[in-house]
Amino acid sequence: MSEARFDVVGIGSAIVDVLAHAEDVFLSKHDASKGTMLMVDENQSEALYKDIGPAIEASGGSAANTMAGIASFGGKPAFIGKTMDDQLGGIFAHDIRAVGVHYDTEPLSDGLATARCIILVTPDAQRTMFTYLGASGSLSAADMDEELIASSKVLYIEGYQWDLPETKKAIIRACETATKSGGKVALTLSDPFVVERHRNDLFDLVNEYVDIVFANEQEITTLFLSNSFDEAVEAVEAVGGRVEVAALTRGAEGAVTVTKESLINTPAMPAGKVVDTTGAGDLYAAGFLFGYTRGDDLKTCANLGALAAGEVICHLGARPEVSLKDLDVKLD
Repeated sequence: MSEARFDVVGIGSAIVDVLAHAEDVFLSKHDASKGTMLMVDENQSEALYKDIGPAIEASGGSAANTMAGIASFGGKPAFIGKTMDDQLGGIFAHDIRAVGVHYDTEPLSDGLATARCIILVTPDAQRTMFTYLGASGSLSAADMDEELIASSKVLYIEGYQWDLPETKKAIIRACETATKSGGKVALTLSDPFVVERHRNDLFDLVNEYVDIVFANEQEITTLFLSNSFDEAVEAVEAVGGRVEVAALTRGAEGAVTVTKESLINTPAMPAGKVVDTTGAGDLYAAGFLFGYTRGDDLKTCANLGALAAGEVICHLGARPEVSLKDLDVKLD
């Protein structure tokens, strides 16, 4: 690879988040399983929006949040994701550029509206998401900027994209570009239901292209059909293919970094009272990848991930409210 212009380029859904507090009974009313992501259509999203209480709107999307976190550390991220040329699309583009992420994906001129994710946060700080993909589901091969991908150290893929057949094809093409240029490929599994729906395809992707896997406890046990987290870790250690590192998060129990040679346990680092776990995994990936692309050892990468996740769970919203670079300096 020639000298990289960017540390990480993320591919994912360009979404504007709508965050609101809700009680467990509200989730039951809407047939939602706490802590998961449900796909909804535009009418369902509008109906739910009318039923929730006061809300905060903020640009989001899993991979986009990770890129924002890398920028907060002082890294050089880029993002590929589709919006509509509408009000929410303008908000998304402004917000992601304002935090220091390179973003130039051409928006749709007509058709589906910019994606929206309604995130309900229950009193135990768990988040349940209702996602209308809208324009973000229109990401295609034409949006895969090969020059951008080839000039990035790491290509980071959002597992949610596997629900979109055309986008899946485009991402495989992006993986080929990254691999040929000497870059690394990272995948976040995103959600246990995504893994259930696309387990075989995800296995194929991991074995053929993926160097770094990010997952939480539910996702990794679902991928390997394991009865426990420890069993899943053993499966990760034994798996073949390209995977060099699995970065596995366990909420309050911290995280585990698994390679074929080692296993590193990292404690959680909450910066205060836990308010909202939205974005914890996204920001863990941000810290880990920031350290990885600047050449840190895996223990330091995991600590940076825990630091970023610890900051984001102490306020409402999935992006940092303070400079992660400043927190990193204090950690040193």
